[in-house]
Amino acid sequence: MVSQEQRRKQLAREKFLRQQERREAARRRVRARNAVIAGTLAVVVAGGAVSYAAGAFDGDGAKDDANAQASSAPKDPCAKAAPGKVKPLSFDKEPALSIDKSADYRMDLRTTCGDIELNLDAAKAPRTVNSFNFLVNKGYLDHTKCHRLTTGGIYVLQCGDPKGTGKGTPGYRIPDENLKDKRLKGNVYPAGTVAMANQYDARAKKGRNTGGSQFFLVYQDSQLPPDYTPFGTISDSGMKVLKKIAAAGESTGQGDGAPNATVVIDKATVTKS
Repeated sequence: MVSQEQRRKQLAREKFLRQQERREAARRRVRARNAVIAGTLAVVVAGGAVSYAAGAFDGDGAKDDANAQASSAPKDPCAKAAPGKVKPLSFDKEPALSIDKSADYRMDLRTTCGDIELNLDAAKAPRTVNSFNFLVNKGYLDHTKCHRLTTGGIYVLQCGDPKGTGKGTPGYRIPDENLKDKRLKGNVYPAGTVAMANQYDARAKKGRNTGGSQFFLVYQDSQLPPDYTPFGTISDSGMKVLKKIAAAGESTGQGDGAPNATVVIDKATVTKS
């Protein structure tokens, strides 16, 4: 016959084992998440149609983690968006090259969270810079949301989609450029990099030259292969704004989702100097 003390110890052991199993399951979820981030980069920084919230991390632990993050999420640090609506613009073909490749260009994003200044590299990524010069002058980015924030393994804020869904395009595609940039060492996009999203699938080796209008801002060194056109750098003041946005977290609690901060580009401009 089992004594009360033996029964108590048995229950304690069982409780401990359950706790260990839950912790191991949580660690497996984290490893799986990082594998998804590293292995499906086209999904993370391109289309946006698939996210971690779409069943990839089901389970009570994941839900508890998401609920815990949601309950402790910082207050939205950003201001109310300026009046205005996104222009429903689409174009049949890439604009003719009209920029001066020897000149310096700057794209200023006046957002609800603060101004983000981007120094564009026209010499190394002329067609990408030319495309943004064209789109911005048409008002394409005005009143658009930065729809995606990643906070695990890859640390980026993704913008440039008028639909805010990850599926928006300007109607044309631009080629990959500057993929051999010396700054992309060890499959890392360093903090302060501006790069193009695209639909490249590294495993299938399909989807080259599929850039559109979506781009991502790297706020912390991110493990990524050199498959995404780097076309500029972020100013120090812009990095402070990004850090503020990142600190507010993202909506799913799983490292990839809409930012908790309401990031709207009230006005974008490109200037030549």
